[in-house]
Amino acid sequence: MRKPDQDAVYRKIALRLMPFLLACYVIAQIDRFNISFAKLQFLGDLRLNDAIFGFAGSFFYVGFMAFEVPSNLLLARVGVRKILSSLMVGWGAVTCLLMFARNDLDLYVLRFLLGATQAGFLPGVIFYLTLWFPDRLRGRANALLITGIPMAGIVGGPLAGWIMENMQGLHDLRGWQWLFLLEGIPAILLGMTAYVFLDNDPASSAWLSASEKRAMLNERGAGQARLGVKNSETLWAVVRDFKIWQLGLIYFGYFCSLNAVVLWSPTVLAMVSEKSVGLVGWLSGLVAILSTIGMIAIGLSSDHFKERYWHVGVCGLIAAGCLLLLPLAAKSVGLTMVLLILAATGVYTVLGLFWTIPGAYLESKAAAGGIALISTFGAFGGVVSPALIGWLKVKTESLYVGLSTVAVLLVVSMVALILSGPSAGARA
Repeated sequence: MRKPDQDAVYRKIALRLMPFLLACYVIAQIDRFNISFAKLQFLGDLRLNDAIFGFAGSFFYVGFMAFEVPSNLLLARVGVRKILSSLMVGWGAVTCLLMFARNDLDLYVLRFLLGATQAGFLPGVIFYLTLWFPDRLRGRANALLITGIPMAGIVGGPLAGWIMENMQGLHDLRGWQWLFLLEGIPAILLGMTAYVFLDNDPASSAWLSASEKRAMLNERGAGQARLGVKNSETLWAVVRDFKIWQLGLIYFGYFCSLNAVVLWSPTVLAMVSEKSVGLVGWLSGLVAILSTIGMIAIGLSSDHFKERYWHVGVCGLIAAGCLLLLPLAAKSVGLTMVLLILAATGVYTVLGLFWTIPGAYLESKAAAGGIALISTFGAFGGVVSPALIGWLKVKTESLYVGLSTVAVLLVVSMVALILSGPSAGARA
């Protein structure tokens, strides 16, 4: 019997898994950041300010940090299907409940719960992909998954603007209330579907033949020998690993800027354009479209040259430079758009390619704990960044001060990553 071609097997896996996982991640991002559009209405309705909004953004990552590692250890033990489906149903329900927020305490509690229910999703899926794809294809798979962030902007921006403008006052509900309600329901439906659709690992899949599974295992075994992968499956081995802590600190500085770009871009556009929330939604969608194209192109370049560190570092430095230049474009919608497009392209590219580094360094169940620990550092950046930017906005009456601060952190992180140098474990 003819042996299956390995590339054909991975194409089959990609066509089966990636569209569904991408759809789930798009919904996760929409539900995580729709508050950035809702704030354009609810700050006035609830008599809140940008500092409170920033703290609400931070509370999401407090919940994220508290539940991320436990969620991923459960994922490795219990299985992807049960954990991911439960997380999606949970965060969808919390998103719907945000429509009932009446004060700052309501926002803080519900955003904490949203972070807790989304905590295990991205690192869980990153771990899940290590079970299905070899290192040589994982950069492409990760980059495709991370397109969910700009794709959420492509869909979520115009959709948020339309809902908030056209459903304002319907059944005595404000536009931002309809936004939370309508955008929470898809996560619940996808969570129910995930329980039926996803398999825990290749071995349990009924849609792969025995020969296709053997072809996968042969390549994974060779790859592990080449990379000298650690076989320890204990979290303690991960905690003692200096490389993981180093990557975590780098990810912290980077994540501050990612959070700033995604959470505050609608505010920047509304401030510069002085237009309706509907137009801000369309402008945000355009930023997302163009940054997605750039991110995919750079991801393909990274896979082609089999290089990660310089692709990540240069993209991060370009993004930081654009954030620092934003004050000079304060009177120009066009120039602001260009800078936001370049900044978004940079930070989205970093996110997709960064995860190939720890993904290649760790294998087996230790990958779940290691990836989750690194991601927890990023979650701490998510705690710091929105609160800091919101507080500085209130104190200085300038959003650009906070954005420039996180840009400096991004510069430090990217320089540290480049200086750490490429290693065998970082090349796919």
